[in-house]
Amino acid sequence: MNDDDIISKMIVLHSTFTLPSDLVIRIYESKADITVKETCFGLIIEGKRSVVDEVAREMRSLDPNRIFIKERGVPPGDPYRCRVGRGGGPKPGFHQHELEFPFLPYITSALEEIERGEGKGTKMTRSLPIHIETFKDIIEKEVAQSK
Repeated sequence: MNDDDIISKMIVLHSTFTLPSDLVIRIYESKADITVKETCFGLIIEGKRSVVDEVAREMRSLDPNRIFIKERGVPPGDPYRCRVGRGGGPKPGFHQHELEFPFLPYITSALEEIERGEGKGTKMTRSLPIHIETFKDIIEKEVAQSK
C-alpha cells in the first residue's frame, strides 16, 4: 500500500445532527485534493491514500459514534456501479448497505456505552464439539417427538 495509491472510501452517516452536505462543505473548506460525491447514505471520497485517510479521520472525529468509514473497491462513477451504464436497477452493493444500515443504531449505542465506561466485557467461551453418538441421539429424539 503506497500513500500515492488512488483509493475510495465510503463515509456512512447515522447522525441526528450531521448531514452529508455538512461534511461536503468541511471537505471543500479543507481544500483537500480529493473527489467528493454525496450519496443517499453519506459520501464517497476518492484521491491519494494519504489524503483520503486524513480526510476520513477528520470527518469521523466530528461524530465518531455515528460516522462510519469503509474502503470502497471501485471509484465514483465506475461504469460497473453506475446505473446509467447498466440500464437501471439498484447498484451492486446497495442491498448490503440496506442490510447493514439498521444495525448502525446498535453500534452507536454500544460505542456510547463503552465511552461512558458502562460496556461490560463479555468473556467468550468456546464449547467443545459433541460426540457423534450424542448428536445421533439428539436427532433420533427430535425425530421421535415430531411424529
